[in-house]
Amino acid sequence: MTSTRAASRPTEAHCLEPQPVVQPHKQALLKRLNRVEGQVRGVAQMVQDDRYCVDVLTQVAAIRSALDAVALQLLEDHTRGCVANAVRADRGDQAIEELMTAVKRFAR
Repeated sequence: MTSTRAASRPTEAHCLEPQPVVQPHKQALLKRLNRVEGQVRGVAQMVQDDRYCVDVLTQVAAIRSALDAVALQLLEDHTRGCVANAVRADRGDQAIEELMTAVKRFAR
């Protein structure tokens, strides 16, 4: 990769620093998150309408599953992009530590 290209894509060179990142699956993630947002509003309405608890819990489980899918896609993109670039730039240990911290947030 040339330095000009690296400069135009700062997220590849500096992923360990908080800054805007170009998400390779941005549209799919936003679509899924919009769907989750609608599901959450639906659950709130179910509670407001005094719907059967098991039906509400089923919808909560669906929301969790959808959010887990978003998180897994983000983790994969981060690993294939930022972590891989950090390893190539000899900053792999720091990137892997950061990745593992993120992964542990999702381990149940």
